[in-house]
Amino acid sequence: MGDRVAVSFPNMGIDLDISRVAFKVFNFPIYWYGILIAAAFLIGIFWAMKDSPKFGLEPDTVIDLMLFAVPAAIICARLYYVIFSWNNYKDNLKDIFNVRLGGLAIYGGIIGAVVAAYFVAKHKKIPTFKFFDVYIPYVALGQAIGRWGNFFNQEAFGINTSLPWGMKSPVTQAYLSNMQESLQKSGIIVYPDLPVHPTFLYESILDFIVFGFLLWVRKKKKFDGEVFCLYFVTYSLGRAFIEGLRTDSLMLGNLRVSQLLSVVLVIVFGIFVIYKRAKIKNEAIGETGNSQYAEVLRMMEKEESQAEQQEKQPESQSDYNSQNNDISNNQRQISETGESSADGTEEHFPDAKDQKD
Repeated sequence: MGDRVAVSFPNMGIDLDISRVAFKVFNFPIYWYGILIAAAFLIGIFWAMKDSPKFGLEPDTVIDLMLFAVPAAIICARLYYVIFSWNNYKDNLKDIFNVRLGGLAIYGGIIGAVVAAYFVAKHKKIPTFKFFDVYIPYVALGQAIGRWGNFFNQEAFGINTSLPWGMKSPVTQAYLSNMQESLQKSGIIVYPDLPVHPTFLYESILDFIVFGFLLWVRKKKKFDGEVFCLYFVTYSLGRAFIEGLRTDSLMLGNLRVSQLLSVVLVIVFGIFVIYKRAKIKNEAIGETGNSQYAEVLRMMEKEESQAEQQEKQPESQSDYNSQNNDISNNQRQISETGESSADGTEEHFPDAKDQKD
């Protein structure tokens, strides 16, 4: 197979001439796959660094995270792929290290990155789930960009389709011709000359949607870890459907590994989110109920106090009036007594005539 591949979308009248090789350095090929994966990491890093201060984290934290997460993600992505496609490598072990030809399983990469992130968060004494919530959206962004490497490699495509965006190329035709019998044993009927689902495109669109959704949730989350959990719920839900269309799935017996794992992740993380939200809601209702009950008690006490004051007020007023009456009577008696005493005790002084006699 040459470097260039004719890719067409016949129902849309689109014909493209692409190459897996972007350019060469000293006759050493640099593949679009590697460039797009690197671009995905760099864009995610710069965006994460820009947003870090909003959540009280230093931008340098992203660099520290990437120093460990990127190697862990690549190693685990490759191991995951090799483990579930061991027959392709058991007779030629050196090909295990030839990642330039593709063969990185995204779930393996996510597992490696999450484990590395856990230890970085612990080392920096940052709450683990808060750490995950801040940075997990950029994983979806990286996936959305990196998936276009599959387009240049002409891999990660699906079964035949009559939809307008059905894709075909010599690579898809050769692959389906070689795998037709094997796929038929699994109940998958394919026709090499017909267009196929561009499932890499479906997943890229899914990842962009998940990225936007997680940025929105991150502002409104109810508990630490919610954004992290919802990443696995939303991405895995979409991946479960997309994986069902693919013809190159990693298999475990008759089961598609990524589809099985997707279903498990949706159930586990979905139940956890529902449980946590229900718990928070019940606690909120309990607190509201307690505060309402306390308010009712305060109102009842206030009403009783007012009633008591109203009952006491007439007695106080009566006492006051009685006291006023007593004071008035006393003043009257004093006045009358004073007048009487003045009349009754008036001294009679004899005039000079009487004294003479």
